[in-house]
Amino acid sequence: MAKNLVIVESPAKAKTINKYLGKDYLVKASIGHIKDLPTKGLGVDVDDDFKPTYEVIPDTRKRNNKRIVAELKKAAKEADTIYFAADPDREGEAICQHLAEEIVPKRPAKATFRVMFNEITKRAVNEAFEHPRQIDQNLVDSQQARRVLDRLVGYKVSPLLCRTVGGKLSAGRVQSVALRMVVEREREIEQFIKTEYWTISANLLAHLPPAFDARLFKVGEQTVKTGGFDQDIKRGEILINDEAKAAELVAEANLQTFVVSEVTRKERKRNPVPPFITSKLQQEAARKLGWAVKRTMMIAQKLYEGIEIGAEGSVGLITYMRTDSTRVSDAALGEMRDFISKQYGAAYLPEKAIHYRSKKDAQDAHEAIRPTDVVRTPDSLAKYLNNDELRLYRLIWQRMVASQMTPALFDQTTIDIAAGRFIFRATGSVQKFDGFLKLYQEGRDEKTEEDEEAERTLPPVEKGETLGLNQITPEQHFTDPPPPFTEATLVKALEEKGIGRPSTYAAIMTTILAREYVEKLEGRFHPTELGKTVNDLLIEGGFADLFNETYTARMEEELDSVEEGKLKWTDALHEFYGKFSSDLIKFTEYTTRIKVEEIPTDEVCLKCETKGMVRKRGRFGKYLKCLNCGASRDAEPKAASDGKNGTESAGGGEAAAEPEVCELCDKPMQLKRGRFGPFLGCTGYPECRNIRKIAKSGVAAPAPVPLDEKCPVDDAQLVRRFGRFGEFISCSNYPKCKYIKQESTGVHCARPGCKGELVVKKSKRGKVFYGCGTYPDCDRVYWDKPVAEVCPKCNAPFLLEKTTKKQGTFRHCANEDCGYSSNDPTGELAKEKPAKKSKKAS
Repeated sequence: MAKNLVIVESPAKAKTINKYLGKDYLVKASIGHIKDLPTKGLGVDVDDDFKPTYEVIPDTRKRNNKRIVAELKKAAKEADTIYFAADPDREGEAICQHLAEEIVPKRPAKATFRVMFNEITKRAVNEAFEHPRQIDQNLVDSQQARRVLDRLVGYKVSPLLCRTVGGKLSAGRVQSVALRMVVEREREIEQFIKTEYWTISANLLAHLPPAFDARLFKVGEQTVKTGGFDQDIKRGEILINDEAKAAELVAEANLQTFVVSEVTRKERKRNPVPPFITSKLQQEAARKLGWAVKRTMMIAQKLYEGIEIGAEGSVGLITYMRTDSTRVSDAALGEMRDFISKQYGAAYLPEKAIHYRSKKDAQDAHEAIRPTDVVRTPDSLAKYLNNDELRLYRLIWQRMVASQMTPALFDQTTIDIAAGRFIFRATGSVQKFDGFLKLYQEGRDEKTEEDEEAERTLPPVEKGETLGLNQITPEQHFTDPPPPFTEATLVKALEEKGIGRPSTYAAIMTTILAREYVEKLEGRFHPTELGKTVNDLLIEGGFADLFNETYTARMEEELDSVEEGKLKWTDALHEFYGKFSSDLIKFTEYTTRIKVEEIPTDEVCLKCETKGMVRKRGRFGKYLKCLNCGASRDAEPKAASDGKNGTESAGGGEAAAEPEVCELCDKPMQLKRGRFGPFLGCTGYPECRNIRKIAKSGVAAPAPVPLDEKCPVDDAQLVRRFGRFGEFISCSNYPKCKYIKQESTGVHCARPGCKGELVVKKSKRGKVFYGCGTYPDCDRVYWDKPVAEVCPKCNAPFLLEKTTKKQGTFRHCANEDCGYSSNDPTGELAKEKPAKKSKKAS
């Protein structure tokens, strides 16, 4: 029997560590936390200094927690020494504390230690066991403070939301601030007033090619303004804000001689970026791989805990992925520099190792996210990693190696051209040494002036040279509102404002999506009507100063002080709770009042024509309700653009449009709101259930278009409709007949005995996939498009067509055992990688 028991969180981590420790050690996994606050009840005694009550987490279908705890207790009883080796952060420390409380027998006394390592390698594990320590109570207190805070907010606010709005809703200390940011950004976009401006470009020809564009930079002594429209025009600036002014300047410039007045050439350096911290990894994976934060962290966890690498067995490939430090150990820096020198040459190696400065509150006990062994290049691991693991490892490896390489060098040229009272300017840059860019270039959320410069090629010119004028082009522009948040930009904003911590961002985004407070459209977050309702309730109801960026960031700083031992965790909670409890009283009174509040209006019911509808608040915002027949409609009709110069054609005022008529029963349609936003619904409901979706622009979907085709179910006419995911063809008798014509691929299903055809479908999130038309009798699905072409290798009846940025469009066999691909006809490359598991279409 092993004398030493080592407890980690996951079986994968246990497997990797076990091979380094030998037969005297038994390594077991707790599968995460074993204790938490109770599932029922608050679990926190506010009157007794916020004393929490923990219990062993109840069993679930996926996890038998009681059995896990019993096995750990048995192993602890038989061991002489117990080592707690959970992850090196506050969650890991809390897991160790709870394990110590729950499984270590009081008699006979056992020696217990805490061991920590930032990477799961033989060197790091052995070093940790040579220098064990005790559990850090400050880290435990910090985690406990956050857990209690989150429980207080969630347990006391969420039920009030549920009772007021209905459904299963939640509020959170950080989650609600993130939702507020998304809602406020959406409203900022909706209220944005565009500013018109014009730019004027001259296409010029020097003695030597190529022709190039120069933009009007100055008119006399005034600089032409082309940005910063949120500020007033300053002295010495001019804004070309209408077509007439632009035309006048173009006419004058056409009469001038264009002469080079100044040529400035200088060398510009572009320095490498630091290795990844958690938030930067999340942002870059969102930009370059299109991944959600949750997916990034899940794959990173696998790379950290260990992957099977042939004869080596399970190997931890990256350092710990929850870190805010850019520090890299001296040993790792030495290995990195040796690799760069041998692989890329002396020109790519700086004189000294580059040390990056972490932000002021970073925990430098951790390291940046880096490969544990730089010699393990992505290409050398390709046959051991699946596609996701390889892509993320490549990103981490390239960023780390590039961070220790020399800067890239550019020759930057600026040409000023005089034309009468005008100065035109052209800028361009040429890369003369790639440096770190040979390996890695950081993604960007928006295109920069530097990117535009790199796309311009300028000819060699000399001061005083007269240039030929090809043409002068005025171009109209309008200022753009700030874009909706992506995962990358929301993470960036949360980090910059000090809200939450990178380790919590995945949970925050998962929650606001799961609660349907926000939806993702083309990779960007937009609040749903439910999300707006919840946000407005919280802010208007009394939590405006609690669920805001400044207060939440200050609370995070206090919790960091607890972690550093500078502040008692209970003192931090007392300060928070004093404010929270008074705001909670206001919120309780507010939600009680608005639930029953009915504000009389002069609005007339479209169904029974009774005057005097009342304004109420519901799950999807404010609405009008008829006290006579119970019919309801939206209280805040959204103005719809008529598509001409942005003028409004609905929503009240002199130009208010006539109510649309239901094409099924000829009754008026009225504006309503649901879980997916506003829509037009028939006033004849429930007898007539006809609805039409309203786009984000405020324009309602057109009425169904009749087709010269009959429904195969009831012989009624088929119509083309416009739904949430685009056009589709269905029976005109919907909802009595629910027939929907499916778009066929013309390819027969390959499942034995199935006579169906593969048809085009869409998942709940709007992603196209291909499934059998006989579903649910046959549930065969493919993400790639089936094509009626026999596989040349295994004679399968069809191939799948796929398009990627790296490989372009190619066809591959649906039979995973075959491995045929038009990019790899022999299938040899496919054999080197493990088969990729298919995903269910959701």
